[in-house]
Formats: sequence, structure tokens, C-alpha cells
Amino acid sequence: MDQQNKNNGSQTSQSDENCELRTANCELPSHSDGALPQLSQIVEALLFASQKAVTTKELLSYFKAAAAVPESEASAFGSLKETDLAGALDALKQEIALSGRAYELRETASGWQLVTASRFAPWLRQLFPEARPTRLSAPALETLAIIAYRQPMIRADIEAVRGVAVDGVMQTLLDRGLIRIAGRSEVPGRPLLYTTTQAFLDHFGLRALDELPNAAELRYVPLPQSEASRAASAEPELPLSNSEEEQEALEVAVQEKLEEKNEN
Repeated sequence: MDQQNKNNGSQTSQSDENCELRTANCELPSHSDGALPQLSQIVEALLFASQKAVTTKELLSYFKAAAAVPESEASAFGSLKETDLAGALDALKQEIALSGRAYELRETASGWQLVTASRFAPWLRQLFPEARPTRLSAPALETLAIIAYRQPMIRADIEAVRGVAVDGVMQTLLDRGLIRIAGRSEVPGRPLLYTTTQAFLDHFGLRALDELPNAAELRYVPLPQSEASRAASAEPELPLSNSEEEQEALEVAVQEKLEEKNEN
């Protein structure tokens, strides 16, 4: 009897092992109670499997396509709306934040994405040493901040603010895809206009330009202009509404914020 129990135990153990192998290779366990996954769980699975940020409209299209499959349990979510997804995303974001996981749900200009928390950057850089991005230099960050707050801008106006030539820095920002040529100005000579890109928003974790630090203040602080822009302007140059100390403090705050995002 003991030998028989031993053999049965051995067979059960081997059967469990084979079951685990089958599950890992191809078969998934079914829901014995027939319960459907929660909406937030499905959203999390989609974002986890995606290699890029996903917009709410894209998520909705995945639910619609899955619901169209005949005799699929996904048909239960066929009438889903964007407002339902928005609520599920907010709930999932809070759930992940409260759980203390090493990743977080973040919304950028490109959509929603699961990303590792910035506090784990020192270890993650060692995981991908060959893929470490080149950090932006201080002149590049300063030039980028000027464009971000006062876009669209011509090169001459940027140089008037910085007081130095920006040819090399501008080319670096163009190569990195952080700025783009948005057209031509109406000032004499019709120089090129530059604006930031969606890649800029994604790089700094922003959904829109309004999320830039001190956006309301810096967007309207009068800045030096090139001769071409002053000649084309019908309005007289406004006096500075902020003292030099206040303006410098705002610029330092922006610089520190961008540097923090750049390092992460």
C-alpha cells in the first residue's frame, strides 16, 4: 500500500509538472467560474504587451476588434466607450501607484504607457549600457527651453536671447527630433521658424506645453529680439514686467526642471 501511494504521488507530481509545461508552452488555464477579467486588467495587459505608447482611441479599437470575433467572451466589451476607458485608466494608475510597484502608468503626448519609475534609473542604465542616451548639454537645454516657451521662433531671435550663435546646437536638436522646421516667418528674408515636436513632449514626460514649469510667467516675459523682428513689429517694445532677478529665477527653475527630466 505504501509503495502504491508512493507511485501515485510520483505520478501526480509528474502530471503536475507536465501540466505546468503545457501551460507555459501553449495552454492557458480556463476560468472555472466563467468570470471575465476586469476592464482595468485588460487595459493593463494591452499596455504591458505594447512596445509603444497607446492612445485611448487605439485601446478602444482593440476592444472593438476583439468583440467582433465570433463567440468570443470579448464581445461583453463591445459597447465600450472612451469615457469608460478613461475611468479604467485613472483607476489603474491609482492602483499601480498605491501598490508601490517598480513601474508606473504615465500619459504623454503619444498616449498611455507603462514605464519604470525614475528612481530605478541607476540600475536600469547598467542593464542597457550600450543604449544609454546622450544627455543634452546645458546650451542645448537652454536653447530648447527658449523655443519651447516662445515658439515659433526664428534662429536670429534665439541668438538675440542667448547672445551667442546657435547653429551647432540647433542642428543637434533637429537631429534628436526635439525641434522641427514649422514654416517661414513673415519678417524680411522669410527665415525658418522652429517649434518643438511630439518627441520633445515624450522625452520630458509632458502631455502638452502647458505642463512646462512656470509656463504662464515665462511665456509672456519680454525677451530680446533680432533686428529683423523689431523692424517687422508694428508695436513698440514693451518694458520688462519682471525685474532681472525675477526673470533669472524663473529661468533657473526651468533649467533645473529640464535637467532633471533629461537625466532620467
